[in-house]
Amino acid sequence: MRTILSASAVIMLALAVPAVAQGQGYYAAVPATPAVGKKLVTRDTIWRCGDSGCGAPKSATRPAILCELLVREVGSLQSFSVAGTAFDADALARCNAGAE
Repeated sequence: MRTILSASAVIMLALAVPAVAQGQGYYAAVPATPAVGKKLVTRDTIWRCGDSGCGAPKSATRPAILCELLVREVGSLQSFSVAGTAFDADALARCNAGAE
């Protein structure tokens, strides 16, 4: 009985994990202009971009700085999130200011 409950809990947890943790990375961004197939490095962070946007593993660099560095490489972003939490409109606008 305990094994069945544990397996069920694992399955439910796997279904609840956000997409950012399942494949895109700790950081996830959706560029306004698709950057499919790009692999870039911003300071100490490796970004990989695919059909659903760009993702990167956790970094020591502050998220706002990472966002600005990515904008310099791919242009403005439609969204930017950290561990599944999206930047609000003001934070995203500040980030995108570097693309203009």
